[in-house]
Amino acid sequence: MSGPTLAKPPIAASPPSEPAPVVGPAVREVRITPPRGWELLDLAEFWAYRDLFRFLVWRGIKAQYAQSAVGIGWAVIKPLATVATFTLVFGQLAEIDSGGVPYALFSFVAMVPWTYFSGCIRGGTASLVSNANMISKVYFPRLVIPLSQVCVGLVDFAIAFLLMIAALAVSGYAPNVGVLLVPVLVAVMVAAAAGLACWLTALAIQFRDVNHATVFLVQLGMYASPVIYRAELVPEEYRPLYAMNPMVGVIGGFRSAFLGEPTMPWTDIAIGSAVAAGLLLSGMLFFRRREAVFADVA
Repeated sequence: MSGPTLAKPPIAASPPSEPAPVVGPAVREVRITPPRGWELLDLAEFWAYRDLFRFLVWRGIKAQYAQSAVGIGWAVIKPLATVATFTLVFGQLAEIDSGGVPYALFSFVAMVPWTYFSGCIRGGTASLVSNANMISKVYFPRLVIPLSQVCVGLVDFAIAFLLMIAALAVSGYAPNVGVLLVPVLVAVMVAAAAGLACWLTALAIQFRDVNHATVFLVQLGMYASPVIYRAELVPEEYRPLYAMNPMVGVIGGFRSAFLGEPTMPWTDIAIGSAVAAGLLLSGMLFFRRREAVFADVA
């Protein structure tokens, strides 16, 4: 006879298991603060936004020739039309001394750097105002806007420069050893344009009449630069003050390199280079100083 059957103890219910935590990517906190004091360019931040810089440059190039029948041909037409006008008015009627060089070439060599410089000043001054919507909606280093305008002008400069070389070759003028200094002259030209653009655009976004004053100042600046006349016409006692205009040394250097002017204007170039460097550094510092109020006044 079998013994009594023992009842099995009840099995305790296991507690419900908690869901495994979801592991996602680490969240990095980014705090945007206005620049403190007088700060220069944040190179790491600028490099992080290099794609935006390239986009602004490409957009600026396309905007110049969008819906245009001639397109990029305007980069050829504008300097040629200006040179033809100068040759007629100042070369034929006013008979301004060009040092034995045909006045058309004399003015053409000066117009190539001056057209770039004046275009950058006008475009750079209006750059923040024309991009006010973007400034007030999203953060990015604002300095990319005026600097992109400076780079946009290099396309027209390159086309006009090649056209100048072709005109000189057809006329029988060959560059001399001074052509080795042309990269330095271009760097001075770009630095001066970028510095002034930073100064003026930082002022123009708050004081809109700066845009109107810039048009007048650019026109006045052409007569304060040796575009239609030789720099040697300025009295010697005023030459150091005159050379504080960076374009004096740049234009004089171009004429010496491509037209065989007697000597390279080393003093004018040295003074202009120092002024251009000062304009670039002070312009960037002033721009960064004013950057905190751009979104409020845009």
